[in-house]
Amino acid sequence: MKNILTPDFALDGDDFEQEESIVEEIILEEGDVDHHNVELQRMEDRLPEQLHILPTQRPIFPGMGLPLQFQGADQVEFVKEIMEEHNGMLGMVYPEHYNNDEPNESEFHEVGTAVKIFKVIPTGQDEMQCLAQGLIRFVQKKEASREPRVVWEVDYRKNDDSPPDTELKAYLMAISTNIQKLLKGNRMFQEQINMVVSQLNYNAPAMTLDLVSNVLTIDSDRLQDLLETFDRKERAKKMLGILKEEIEVSKIKERISGQVNEKLNKQQREFFLREQLKAIKEELGIEKEGKDAEIDKLEESLDALKMPEESRKQVMEDLNKLKMMNPQSPEFNTTLSYLQLVTDLPWGEYSDDNDSIKKAREVLDSDHYGLTEVKELILEFLSTVIKRGSVSGSIICLVGPPGVGKTSIGKSIASALGREFFRFSVGGMRDEAEIKGHRRTYVGAMPGKLIQALKRLGTSNPVIMLDEIDKIGTSFRGDPASALLEVLDPEQNDSFLDHYLDVPYDLSNVLFVTTANQLDTIPRPLLDRMEIISVAGYIQQEKVEIAKQYLIPKQLKEQGFAEDEISFTDDALAYIANRYAREAGVRNLEKQIRKIIRKINLKLAEEQEVGMTVDKDDVETYLGKPIYKTERLYNEGVPGVALGLAYTQLGGATLYIEANGILTDKGSFQQTGQLGDVMKESSRIALSYVRSLLSQREPDNKYFEHHSVHLHVPAGATPKDGPSAGITMALALYSLATQRPVRTDIAMTGELTLTGKVLPIGGVKEKTIGARRVGIKHLILPDDNRKDFEELADHLKEGISVTYADYFDDVLAVAFEEEAVEV
Repeated sequence: MKNILTPDFALDGDDFEQEESIVEEIILEEGDVDHHNVELQRMEDRLPEQLHILPTQRPIFPGMGLPLQFQGADQVEFVKEIMEEHNGMLGMVYPEHYNNDEPNESEFHEVGTAVKIFKVIPTGQDEMQCLAQGLIRFVQKKEASREPRVVWEVDYRKNDDSPPDTELKAYLMAISTNIQKLLKGNRMFQEQINMVVSQLNYNAPAMTLDLVSNVLTIDSDRLQDLLETFDRKERAKKMLGILKEEIEVSKIKERISGQVNEKLNKQQREFFLREQLKAIKEELGIEKEGKDAEIDKLEESLDALKMPEESRKQVMEDLNKLKMMNPQSPEFNTTLSYLQLVTDLPWGEYSDDNDSIKKAREVLDSDHYGLTEVKELILEFLSTVIKRGSVSGSIICLVGPPGVGKTSIGKSIASALGREFFRFSVGGMRDEAEIKGHRRTYVGAMPGKLIQALKRLGTSNPVIMLDEIDKIGTSFRGDPASALLEVLDPEQNDSFLDHYLDVPYDLSNVLFVTTANQLDTIPRPLLDRMEIISVAGYIQQEKVEIAKQYLIPKQLKEQGFAEDEISFTDDALAYIANRYAREAGVRNLEKQIRKIIRKINLKLAEEQEVGMTVDKDDVETYLGKPIYKTERLYNEGVPGVALGLAYTQLGGATLYIEANGILTDKGSFQQTGQLGDVMKESSRIALSYVRSLLSQREPDNKYFEHHSVHLHVPAGATPKDGPSAGITMALALYSLATQRPVRTDIAMTGELTLTGKVLPIGGVKEKTIGARRVGIKHLILPDDNRKDFEELADHLKEGISVTYADYFDDVLAVAFEEEAVEV
């Protein structure tokens, strides 16, 4: 059966006003306490031994009138059954634990109140309202049934109607006095409580206490305790304590309400006074100041902004809130700072793009020497931007070693387009709030770096460079790389949402340029959104020209010299580049030039004689002993040593691989040199292949069976890894086993399989530059990399011969001075 809940008639009950007329009708029709006692005496002989039990929201007391609402065909039938077979009597019990799904399975208190339905009012189809009144307490003797309805056998507990003693009368008088006090805190129910007080009868204390219980505002558990207290004096004592608690609570509520009203009245008064003062100043033409001046300035600025209507509506809501705030409130300054940021942003403001590719080429050529392939790729990109009229969907990623000019290329792109340029590094960034800003609820909140950049530049289409994107980090503060996905994704960045700004901002017209030293550590989802442009290192001749055209004039100016006051010979610059600054970039070359100029400056300051032309012989005087020596094979004629090519974060480099063997009874193999997992696997593959090769061609060669072989890659403190040293390791092991030294003018790169197949590698350009840097004239490259080498610039290929190896036999054919063994 559906749960039937009775209305709550406490002083704070939600349904009291709606059913007030019904309750009043019950009280007026049924009369006072004396009438109730007469009615109860008349019913005593007809009280049933069993009662149908219904749950109630709060305990029902004898003498309490209440409406009951029944809905549904089964409940209407239930009411008819009660009226016809049970003389309108049922039991109302407050459940200890109520079961919403199965009301019959609820756990009930053992004490309840017998209720008589004396009036039934049909209110619709399968719906009726009944007027009822509590008659007498009862205690459960036993449970007769649970299904289909809860039925109890009960024991009735009639109120003690004996005359009260002096102490009980005193309690009743105190209760009456405290109810009058309680009226002051519950004025909206004053009429109803007065009606109850008027019916108080000190000669019928039990019924009087029940009537008072009907209007208490305490929780249902305490009311149930009163219902279960049969002793009149004990019940009166508990009720008096409850009334005193209610009076104290009422006083506290009244005090709090008074404080709140006083504060609200003060704020309203200040608001109206400020509005009046504002109107007076406008009439007198007095210039506004303070808060009013700030708000008027903000309104004017917001009206002039070209922001979307949806965003404008949201910002105007904040402005309207600001008008209502007290200037002394902390929230006032927070909201004011936010609105000032909104007005400072360049909504819909764009700089005019340069649409001349010729001018763009001139800018790139004047800023950078060489980099012909890179410039062509950038010009192709810029021509597409100019043709299309937007950069949407285009993110450039410049990849290359440190010092090759990636950042300056980004500046040149901005200059070529005629746009503003802003750069910030994301290397080591671990807080996504630096990209997407802090929420305004935080103390010291600020927008992300992108919004700050747009505010500083004053245009919505700048070139923004995200430097060192391969070194971005993560922490408990979030994942900045994931936050960048929204920034760099052309499908999302037209409505980029900064947490501080909290309204969408269009980043689709921003040209993003990122830089990295390597691609391996860039998160794949980010990498997929970029156009990769590789910026390789420089060869010696290029470094000399860069030093003459850019580095020397720049350092002379910084150190206070005239442009041609100090000169460097080509031989000196070549010697510096080869022996002191051999890395792929030119940053260290610039440092060495700066160091020489400063030493000359010191000598001039000390009035010493010094030549103003630096030649090759002067270099060691200023810079000391050379840092680098030749990387050509040392110890010519030693078997087991081969020279490989590697690609590192610093660009292309040469890499020695050495193998040596110690005569033992049982062969073994070990590798050293800070090798990564990939290179360790390559070394094992190389050993297995060479042993297989020797078993076929030189069955009598038992070198690996009787020697403990040690493979070493020098510079052990530097970690090394990568899939391109397979053939170099195999050649070193083959040279060791056959005791045939490898040629000293050759370097190689390529991965090897167990069947001798040479696999392609990456970084051909960088490795070629690394080989030229140390004077290698002959290279061995995988046959699949033939096209990569042929597409290199002529000045990189000049003077270098290449052998393309498809299998390891092709390597053996050129690795030794004499002819290779026939296959």
